[in-house]
Amino acid sequence: MHPFKTAGSNIRAGVSVDQFAAARIGRATPLPSLELGIDPGATAGNCDSGYSCAYSSCISWKTPTTPMAKEINPKLVFERMFGTARLDPKERARRDSLRKSILDLVRDDSARLEKRLGTADRRKMDEYFSGIRELELRIELSGRTADRRPSTFQVPAGVPDDFERHVHLMSDLLVLAFQSDVTRIATFMFANEGSNRLYSMVGAKDGHHALSHHRDREELIAQLRNIDRYLIAQYARFVAKLRSIPEGEGTLLDNCMVLYGSGLGDGNSHTHDHLPIVLAGRGGGTIRPGRHLQFPAQTPLNNVLVSMLKRVGVPVERFGDSTGPLYGLDG
Repeated sequence: MHPFKTAGSNIRAGVSVDQFAAARIGRATPLPSLELGIDPGATAGNCDSGYSCAYSSCISWKTPTTPMAKEINPKLVFERMFGTARLDPKERARRDSLRKSILDLVRDDSARLEKRLGTADRRKMDEYFSGIRELELRIELSGRTADRRPSTFQVPAGVPDDFERHVHLMSDLLVLAFQSDVTRIATFMFANEGSNRLYSMVGAKDGHHALSHHRDREELIAQLRNIDRYLIAQYARFVAKLRSIPEGEGTLLDNCMVLYGSGLGDGNSHTHDHLPIVLAGRGGGTIRPGRHLQFPAQTPLNNVLVSMLKRVGVPVERFGDSTGPLYGLDG
């Protein structure tokens, strides 16, 4: 859906496909979903033509009014996946018990408060309690997650200064999350929308966003092409790492679906059709990769998402403006 144009707190968009799936299958793993990024995010302020920064810094939305803040610190991602430091099991149990007691207290107090609230405030309270219930589930599963902590993976120290090292570290953590079955659903933003990051390592002299408005000047298009190659190489590295890990009779990649792309077909003219989309992985043997498929004009991107939802056990015929699943992915 089109986001509500505002730079204030009254933001409104649609539930994103990752959170739509997490609400239905997320309870199967310690973390329902994982939201990663490289650039810091903001949920307030004007970032683009009167639109809130929440729209450009978050692609994951739990509800129409609740964006999921992405984590950019690899150390915090690791701790969220496997628990803080190397706590003694008794200390971890004590902390979990304390958290549960606090949650019980909050629940009792809010139940009394809810009787005095109006419809809109009750809706907000319901969103709040959804978060409480998720936290309770995380506490319940925390022991199982701690047992999956890999002994060979070095705990990250913090946020790297180097962009490529940062991307690689976050990608490796995402591979580890899938390999350990900590989560089965994730989003990863290489940059915020509208980012004007410099990619001098590939000979780009201007910022990324500035180059996307190239005005058909070949010297600017050449720089933009170098950035595109560089970024998709980071995606290719991630996919190759998934493929290098045995799982079952195949590889981890065989049991994944990794969608990479853009919401714009042409940044120069801001067109939203002919989107360049790459889908890697075999989806548990339901996708035949290694092909370039071209679909009829005006085929909604959400048809791809419906097809992906079905493959992860979410039976749905429509999502957003979809007209149904995308046929032909299985060959």
